[in-house]
Amino acid sequence: MGFLQRAAAVVMLLVSAAGIQAVQSGPAQAALPTAAVALGDSFISGEGAGDYQPVVDASGTAQAFPGWSAANSNAYFCHRSANASVFKASLPGIQQRFNLACSGAQPADIAAPASARPEGRTVASQLDQLRALAQTYDIDVVLVGLGSNNTQFTFGDVATLCANRFIADAWTGWWEFWAYLKGEVPQKPCTASDLSTDTEVAAATTETTAALRQILDTLDQIDADGTHQVILQTYTNPLPPDLAPQYYDEDGRTDTRDKFRALGAERYAAGCPIHRASLAPGHVFSQNLGSLVKNTYATLAAERPAADLRVLDVQKAFDGARLCENPGSPAGALATPVRVQDGPSGTFITSLSGWDKIGIQRAANTCVTYFQTCQESWHPNVAGHTVLGQCLTGALATAPRTIVTCARNANGTLTIS
Repeated sequence: MGFLQRAAAVVMLLVSAAGIQAVQSGPAQAALPTAAVALGDSFISGEGAGDYQPVVDASGTAQAFPGWSAANSNAYFCHRSANASVFKASLPGIQQRFNLACSGAQPADIAAPASARPEGRTVASQLDQLRALAQTYDIDVVLVGLGSNNTQFTFGDVATLCANRFIADAWTGWWEFWAYLKGEVPQKPCTASDLSTDTEVAAATTETTAALRQILDTLDQIDADGTHQVILQTYTNPLPPDLAPQYYDEDGRTDTRDKFRALGAERYAAGCPIHRASLAPGHVFSQNLGSLVKNTYATLAAERPAADLRVLDVQKAFDGARLCENPGSPAGALATPVRVQDGPSGTFITSLSGWDKIGIQRAANTCVTYFQTCQESWHPNVAGHTVLGQCLTGALATAPRTIVTCARNANGTLTIS
């Protein structure tokens, strides 16, 4: 081959290589829009904040409000609120927000459909919902609230236990057990062991850790750019360490007396039908939930040193504005009062004054049969979720791999540290 032929061959090779390179590089792929996603249970879904949005069920059908007498397994009763904290937070750089949490969700619901367990709702697993989102969005922020419901205990059962004991104590006298009921109706204040034992909290921590590990594994697989912030939120108690003095007694009776109907009606109207002696155990339970989340974080942070993981501790976020902490409750409180309906009517009972124990039992049974009629009780309200959104804003502004505390000050401002 002569010099000119060899030169021509080299030129052709260079041209071909350049063409291949051009094909391989091509136009840059458009970046997906960024998204923040909420996963977990009622304190994340927006339970108590109203304005609940239709929820797509496991069959792909969007379920709007189905009526108060519908099955509580209906996907709508996940109660995904447009007022949930993920929508209230300031999230710079986030273009879209999605709420995949479900009221009553347990750790098992993260990877499996909730309907796979008793009393679960007919929604796909939260991870399947997350995978679907990741096809068209770059998941950059994930807020997770998980642990208050598990195979050991649930927040709803704990709340129901203590409220029912107070109501039974207020309206049913000791002599009625012997004369009519022929058996004991629990009416003593709750103790810490009534709500959760150390063994139960340890088992719940194991469940929650496993579910959060699945979330992190899935994010590593599906996140478009591999960069995401994961916030693990604790829980806040809707009730104070003690009640405002005006709720101590009524009609000359305290909750240490036999049958105190006037006081029972007063506390129910204020949103806090509970023995004063049950408040301290309730705060032990809240602290145990906080430890559960923090211990889960410690385990996962040790396993994944490169993960952008942090805890948002909101146990003090409602300080000074809890139910019955101030006169005039539930006005000004950051949590919803306990409320039931007399049948699935849609009309909430705000006063038990003048009610007898038969009527109260009927209303209590409505909550058992149609749980959706009372499931908003003792959850953050719109103002409460707004505060939690401000806490989330602060948590995202801190360095990763930290525990961020959000506490409410006496003047209503928040300190985030």
